[in-house]
Amino acid sequence: MQAKVNTKNFIRYDEGAERYSMSKHSFMKLAQDARAVYKINRITLVNVKIFEEYLESFRA
Repeated sequence: MQAKVNTKNFIRYDEGAERYSMSKHSFMKLAQDARAVYKINRITLVNVKIFEEYLESFRA
């Protein structure tokens, strides 16, 4: 059976925290540092591509 592929370009904080196995607060801080946050009215979305590029900068 094939695994479900996540192809969303934008996700919310709760979904991102779960997807990257971290707390919501940590995900929010990293997303803001990566400048991957988009605020539309009362909805906050995170651009996954920008966020993942930022995460790669921490690679050891």
